[in-house]
Amino acid sequence: MPTADQRELLLSGIRDVPDWPEPGIVFKDITPLLRNPAAFGAAVDLLAGIGDTGSGYDGLDAVVGIEARGFILGAPVAQRLGVGFVPVRKEGKLPSRTSSASYELEYGRETVEMHRDALSPGDTVLIVDDVLATGGTARATIDLVRGAGAQVAGVSVLMELGFLNGREKLRDVTLTALLSL
Repeated sequence: MPTADQRELLLSGIRDVPDWPEPGIVFKDITPLLRNPAAFGAAVDLLAGIGDTGSGYDGLDAVVGIEARGFILGAPVAQRLGVGFVPVRKEGKLPSRTSSASYELEYGRETVEMHRDALSPGDTVLIVDDVLATGGTARATIDLVRGAGAQVAGVSVLMELGFLNGREKLRDVTLTALLSL
């Protein structure tokens, strides 16, 4: 978990964008955080569970990042941990055979996909994303990973929007949220 200074650094890089992508939604924009090397580096290390005693995620085979900001955060987390990266994308974006899972989000319905050969049975993965909102995207990704025969070591997110109760859908996995908003 972040120290008070790290928390302030992370929070300084998140801005609210009202009415995006739909009226009434307040989007949490992390582009200022990504522009700040200290904040971005801290986010990557914390999401990877890297602290004074090393990584909290030993024995991983891959990091699974959820489109789109989960790619930006998940790929450097995978590199830091010395494992491969697997993208989970919105429907129709991956070029090879896929498995899919659909879910509800706070403003509609969505489907995510993963290449069928991205994970092997027995693999252990960390799922990384920027925001845990209603939990639908993370739940669908967990289902895709488990459907491939892989195990979920945990879900690591930059921020959790606690008022949307997404954590309730993830009771069967270890969830780490660096910030609760």
